[in-house]
Amino acid sequence: MIYAAYQAQSDLFDPVRLAARLSRQMIGTAQAGFGDSPMLRNLAAACEMIERAGLSHQRPSFGVESVMVGNREVEVREEVTLALPFGSLVHFAKDIDQPQPRVLVVAPLSGHFATLLLDTIRTLLPENDVYVTDWHNARDVPLSDGGFGFDDYVEHVIRFTRAMGEGGHLLAVCQPCVQVLAATAVMAQTDDPAQPLSMTLMAGPVDTRVNPTKVNELATSKPMAWFEQNLIATVPPGFPGAGRRVYPGFVQVGAFMAMNMERHVKAHVELFENLAMGEHEKARTTKHFYDEYFAVLDLAAEFYLETIAKVFQEHELPRGVLTYRGEKIDFRAVRRTALLTVEGERDDICAVGQTVAAQDICASLRPHLRRHHMQAGVGHYGVFSGRRWKGQVYPLVRNHILASDG
Repeated sequence: MIYAAYQAQSDLFDPVRLAARLSRQMIGTAQAGFGDSPMLRNLAAACEMIERAGLSHQRPSFGVESVMVGNREVEVREEVTLALPFGSLVHFAKDIDQPQPRVLVVAPLSGHFATLLLDTIRTLLPENDVYVTDWHNARDVPLSDGGFGFDDYVEHVIRFTRAMGEGGHLLAVCQPCVQVLAATAVMAQTDDPAQPLSMTLMAGPVDTRVNPTKVNELATSKPMAWFEQNLIATVPPGFPGAGRRVYPGFVQVGAFMAMNMERHVKAHVELFENLAMGEHEKARTTKHFYDEYFAVLDLAAEFYLETIAKVFQEHELPRGVLTYRGEKIDFRAVRRTALLTVEGERDDICAVGQTVAAQDICASLRPHLRRHHMQAGVGHYGVFSGRRWKGQVYPLVRNHILASDG
């Protein structure tokens, strides 16, 4: 009933948001005709805050139309290289003469769309031929397309890597570090010609036994039956995926907000003040972040539950018992894919030590193919977005990719 109740509440609030938007437009007309005033700005700010209240379930646009390559601006086109029911491989194509390293950015499937990594993608684009895993909202996938579990995610990474072509590189952010490790090992075991030249694992839960965070503790504090009974819901009628069992995106974003509620409340108070004071540039930055943060997708129930069990409760990867399609994965098979692990000093989602564990798991890699970086002064999002990502982390990622490129 949780999904039906949420959807009913959202539908009931739609007219309120519409009324707030119309009122804000009328206030804008009054400001144009009678002049600006603090009272009108406050009213307009209040209306905009009401208008923005709520979640979106549609992927925002990446909005990357061009990028500077060298000293010239180059057009960027979004092209779907491979479309599957639960995700598409999106290519940010550029018409340039000089070939660039092909990099697949593997986005997390954890309640948000791949556009959450827009800053990562924008930073990579000038010097790399960038692809991204564009995961679909499970509530929009018909039951006739089957299920989507942990192994299906690994399979998608393999298929996307092959579609990108031989000699590519993988960059995983957060949750998919585990699946990228698994996919790389599976491809190495079969000597797949498309196995990546390098993989970069950023702030991922490779071994959650190390420095457990609140996220890790929640995942281990309850039996699997509790997660299935309390966090899994059925998509209500009216959506293509009606009847599908999902872990709703609105539950995930609510849980993340609860971890830092004071910070989110403060951000919205400051947003109102910026709007009321006419400081639109400051307001634009906050609005952009929350437009992305409040765009949520549902996860297939089987993927969510299997991830909780395999990654957080059973620790199958670091214990060496992780399987793919019933066969044990041999991570010693990874011998040619260079490995870079990156962690954030203040990460409260994937703590220091959890991602670097991949270095020991890939035991056959020679020393010159391994590198680890702990970025000082950043939390989880600072590892792959923001000033330190651009100025300190990305140069290491770039050098890692270039050193590995065939």
